Amino acid sequence: MREPFYRRVVLKLSGEAFKGKGDSGAVIDQDVVRYLAREIKISVDNGVEISLVVGGGNIWRGADQESAGMDRSTADSAGMLATIINALALQDGLEKHGVEVRTQTAIPMSTIAEPYIRRRAMRHLEKGRVVIFAAGTGNPYFSTDTAAGLRALEVDAKALIMAKNNIDGIYTDDPNKNPEATKIDEMTYIEALEQRTGALDSTVLSLCMDNKLPIVVFDMFKEGNLELALSGAEIGTLISESTQAA
Repeated sequence: MREPFYRRVVLKLSGEAFKGKGDSGAVIDQDVVRYLAREIKISVDNGVEISLVVGGGNIWRGADQESAGMDRSTADSAGMLATIINALALQDGLEKHGVEVRTQTAIPMSTIAEPYIRRRAMRHLEKGRVVIFAAGTGNPYFSTDTAAGLRALEVDAKALIMAKNNIDGIYTDDPNKNPEATKIDEMTYIEALEQRTGALDSTVLSLCMDNKLPIVVFDMFKEGNLELALSGAEIGTLISESTQAA
């Protein structure tokens, strides 16, 4: 095992990641859940305090429903419920791998999960438990990326780790459309904001910039990458206050 550089992190998982690559039509692929649980367990066993924020795009996309005529606040509330479904699936996967885990929701739902309480979450982390933060911030108009940045700051995480699905960082252009696109190894918050990268939204970039919280964007679905990212290895794209070149 590699020595961790970041001892406490928030790991952001997109909802789309839960679907996997199969054609089964399932919105949650249990093979993906098992893979995620294995990778997370390795880092937990290595002494990293990990909390997670999960998206819900595999089940519900509020922006799409708004475009179809639905009220934005209502659509976003439904999206928050979708993240809770993913959180419970991941909770089950982690527990089956022997990881102690607690799910906390920004929308009170006490029969299936704890309400989000910052001090309780921090205590869970200190005891070596994984904490899954579901339901975003509990407010419409805020993405789960922003929720991840907010929770990272609240629990005093040392980095926000943005897991992507088969994208190994931030590129100068969409690498799936432009073969000339090149990966950016390091960039500042200002550069990320100016380039309006689609990897994460401007609200979380501003939040992390104001509080000097580094962001690592990497491909979660290459085995061992999470451990590399947490060790501080040069993997993916690091967004921070300054680059080494600067």
